[in-house]
Amino acid sequence: MWQRNQTSLADFILEGLFDDSLTHFFLFSLTMGVFFIAVSGNTLTILLICVDPRLHTPMYFLLRQLSLMDLMHVSTTIPKMAANYLSGKKSISFVGCAIQHFLYLSLGGAECLLLALMSYDRYVAICHPLRYSVLMTRKVGLMMAVISWVGSSINSLIHTMILMYSPFCGPRKIHHFYCEFPAVVKLVCGDITVYETTAYISTVLLLLLPIFLVSTSYIFILHSVIQMRSAGSKRNAFATCSSHFTVVSLWFGAIIFSYMRPRSQRTPLQDKVGSVFSSIITPTLNPLIYTLRNKDVAKALRRVLRRDVTTK
Repeated sequence: MWQRNQTSLADFILEGLFDDSLTHFFLFSLTMGVFFIAVSGNTLTILLICVDPRLHTPMYFLLRQLSLMDLMHVSTTIPKMAANYLSGKKSISFVGCAIQHFLYLSLGGAECLLLALMSYDRYVAICHPLRYSVLMTRKVGLMMAVISWVGSSINSLIHTMILMYSPFCGPRKIHHFYCEFPAVVKLVCGDITVYETTAYISTVLLLLLPIFLVSTSYIFILHSVIQMRSAGSKRNAFATCSSHFTVVSLWFGAIIFSYMRPRSQRTPLQDKVGSVFSSIITPTLNPLIYTLRNKDVAKALRRVLRRDVTTK
């Protein structure tokens, strides 16, 4: 696929997150601990939803897709960073960089789309509870998942093709701990007008449009909650939406901080901090938020643990 000359296929150098100091070794160990929590939490969420028949609903099907995206997202960047740190190497092959770029971009876009579509699920649950089973069927949930995965994958493939077929010159040092597209674009020595145009279109379709859909859904939800007369109904409505709203705020907040700040205010350190939050912290917090704040998931976890104790 990547039929280019020998120079274009040369390895890239990843700057990484940590150096050889004792402080950075502690930070690396902490990062790996958070990574294992993220992997364990998302894997547990997926297994709980698969095992418990009570969670076989469109809402939890979408949550399972979200956990799968988080699991893949954190596994796309951290293992390579850890391998480079432990081995003392900083290189990543041309094909490896292309694959990493495709995966992290497609997973990030898929999560933006899925969170927007999940807000529609919450809108139907609060504003049209009696019609929920009609409006949110398994087929609708499956279509939402397919739209998220396929739409973001096509977008990522286009970006990766354009970027990796661009001419690179000078030192191939990426000032990041993975092949993030703004960091890789800085190494291109040719015209990047086409890439900037596609990036602008993608930002509108995969970031601004989902934010608009989420905002619109929650405006209608808030309007419906205000009209509720019962204080108990209001508490139940807020409890139903609180987990999703928290996850949405964390995810889009990190994305906006990382990619929508003016270039004059961006530094490599700030870019790394934003990427750490979106690629490590958010995938770690998401399953904790849904497990601790969602009664159905918490009950499913208790049932599984009780079943294991009984079996023993």
